Amino acid sequence: MGLRDDEEMIRVALEAATAAPAGDVPVGAVVFAADGTELARAANSREATGDPTAHAEILALREAARVHGDGWRLEGATLAVTLEPCTMCAGAIVLARVGRVVFGAWEPKTGAVGSLWDVVRDRRLTHRPEVRAGVLERECAGVLEEFFRTHRDPVPRL
Repeated sequence: MGLRDDEEMIRVALEAATAAPAGDVPVGAVVFAADGTELARAANSREATGDPTAHAEILALREAARVHGDGWRLEGATLAVTLEPCTMCAGAIVLARVGRVVFGAWEPKTGAVGSLWDVVRDRRLTHRPEVRAGVLERECAGVLEEFFRTHRDPVPRL
């Protein structure tokens, strides 16, 4: 598929989020090559796998690096994700040399691409991807709000 715009990429990430296993927070991530070709997509699967690193971004980056053909470097690629990446994912984005990050909803509690921290734009790092935030923010936030509305324990635990 040819070049894609940011909204289209986030819509694909929203599709990926729907594949999250039951009980996992529905976050979707998709890695696109510079020409817009989809390299990999993933949804969170921490609960399903018991793996604390099974965030959508990590899983998509791993698969994209496997299929991309340039080893682990994803230069020129764009990572589209429905939720602002955490510090682990932001670090992986930098280390993978991703060219651009496009995300939907902000994550004020753990976000590391502008909210709580800004790992990807730290001038001390040798690679800093371009960032576009808040793309289809309401749609992305709505998916998460619905998940937490139906998965929160209605009775506070003591």
